[in-house]
Amino acid sequence: MNDSPLIGVVGPCGSGKSTLIAGLEKNGYRCRHIAQEHSYVKTMWHQITNPALLIFLECSYENSTARRQLNWTPADHQEQLRRLSHAREHADIVINTNLLNPDEVLAQALSELKGLIK
Repeated sequence: MNDSPLIGVVGPCGSGKSTLIAGLEKNGYRCRHIAQEHSYVKTMWHQITNPALLIFLECSYENSTARRQLNWTPADHQEQLRRLSHAREHADIVINTNLLNPDEVLAQALSELKGLIK
């Protein structure tokens, strides 16, 4: 799949972006981690990467802070979600990672990608 379309992955801190990208790349997909949650530019995901497909990983404040031992407040998490809202609206795939382990997130992404990539 060397000629596979570029897949962008966005989500709040602790949502599993790096883990998902590693799994997708092992399966032959080209991926880009987009740190949109740290940018005030709502279209950064598109301007810098312009992926053919965009995956958005949803993650609650509680799970984000537990996974990454983040020292932040619910307001910090809400601000990241606000910054990610444009990417969320334009995502081709949305995966709620709150109740899934990394293997399940990867399996869902692979399944949905098969339906989008011919």
